[in-house]
Amino acid sequence: MAGQLKEVRNRIKSVQSTQQITKAMKMVSAAKLRRAQDAIVQMRPYAQKLQEMLSNIVSNSEGGAGMSLATERPVEKVLLIVITSDRGLAGAYNSNLIKLAKSTIVEKYAAQHKKGNVTVWNIGKKGYEHFVKLNYKADASYKDIFLKLTFENVQQASKAAMKAFEEKEFDVVEIIYSQFKNAATQKFEAERFLPIPKVEKKEGTAKADFIYDPSKEELITELMPKILNTQLYKAVLDANASEHGARMTAMDKASENANEMLRSLKISYNRARQAAITTELTEIVSGAAALQG
Repeated sequence: MAGQLKEVRNRIKSVQSTQQITKAMKMVSAAKLRRAQDAIVQMRPYAQKLQEMLSNIVSNSEGGAGMSLATERPVEKVLLIVITSDRGLAGAYNSNLIKLAKSTIVEKYAAQHKKGNVTVWNIGKKGYEHFVKLNYKADASYKDIFLKLTFENVQQASKAAMKAFEEKEFDVVEIIYSQFKNAATQKFEAERFLPIPKVEKKEGTAKADFIYDPSKEELITELMPKILNTQLYKAVLDANASEHGARMTAMDKASENANEMLRSLKISYNRARQAAITTELTEIVSGAAALQG
């Protein structure tokens, strides 16, 4: 009985120690989430408007100079930029992103994958470790971006993808990332990066007529790479905020589960202690009765 009490006491101490860690991690994630949330909330409207403007310009252009990044080609080689996190303990955050990347490959690029023409660029270590383990064509050049998250570092990945597309190393580029909604909600997205998607024209709507100053070619040449850089940076900021939100939520749930375990363990401990006291009293009474007899 004494051994059982000691075992329960040790388990209670272990759960309390784990709960202290989960509470501390929740507080750290909450502080990081605040900064990450401010960054993406300020960035998103600007990036979305730029992307909308770019799509409209591309949709109303008939090819020409500077339109190489909007050129549609038969899809033979595919690049997926998968944005995961560097660390775990974020619930199902990373596994959902990896699952989306795999389902995108199966549903849209199965034929290319069979030929070995699907390449995965990873931003974040968790995705890289997973895809390498499964023998995907995974590239580690940009997996450490979250160690120093700056526009310049993300821009390097964006420029490399644009250069590879222009040189026909890839025919389509997609970004797999998590769009931040709030601390408890993330929306997992597969978003076209290249070629630049065009806006579908609705029947009966007039063609938009833009006035360009300076010339359209100069604007497209100057703006297109900058807008694409901004688009990838926005996706990385979204992923960063989503990671901290997912971790904060996961640690909060873990702390609640620890409370439930402690409550259950304390009940078990009290029952075992009461049983031990009852047994000792019974032995004392029995011994006294035997002496009197």
